Amino acid sequence: MKQRAADGWHDGWWRRARRIVSPNRGPRPRGSAVELAVIHSISLPPGRYRGDAIERLFCNRLDWDADPYFDSIRGLKVSAHFVIRRAGALQQYVSCDERAWHAGASSWRSRADCNDYSIGIELEGLEGERFTVAQYRRLVGLLRALERRYPLRWVVGHEHIAPGRKRDPGVGFDWQQLVSALGWPRERVPPAAAVSAQAGA
Repeated sequence: MKQRAADGWHDGWWRRARRIVSPNRGPRPRGSAVELAVIHSISLPPGRYRGDAIERLFCNRLDWDADPYFDSIRGLKVSAHFVIRRAGALQQYVSCDERAWHAGASSWRSRADCNDYSIGIELEGLEGERFTVAQYRRLVGLLRALERRYPLRWVVGHEHIAPGRKRDPGVGFDWQQLVSALGWPRERVPPAAAVSAQAGA
């Protein structure tokens, strides 16, 4: 889907993100509208920040023998549309008009295969730990841009679309801060996240 460069988008790529093209992508099903944003957390190895391991993973160039942890994910082929690094740097790996491989087996509101109709956003971090002010600022700007471009209705965590299988972004993610900054009604986040937000978690 083409748009003028003046609005910040071109063929699903956002000009404010550094483009790094992942081969792990595919077409969305015909007629599928982007209605969901899924927040993840990632660090490779877990708890270690900076470096280029995330980029290498998403581009199928990770040296599986570089760290003992990598052996547990050997051969994994995944991607996300966006990665927000700890200092707020924004990377884009897949056009938002295409399907990234981030959600896996998943369902939202009884609709399966969330990859078909979602945008995957990875925050560099560890599930259960806190994220940075710079990351929240960048995330808010990105979600606003996505809302202007696509019929985005909800923002959820990976834990909400794959309960029992995934736990990210976890209790360290501040849903109240996100909802307040966006000015969105709480109905646009999962019920469990809304309860946590009301409790100030």
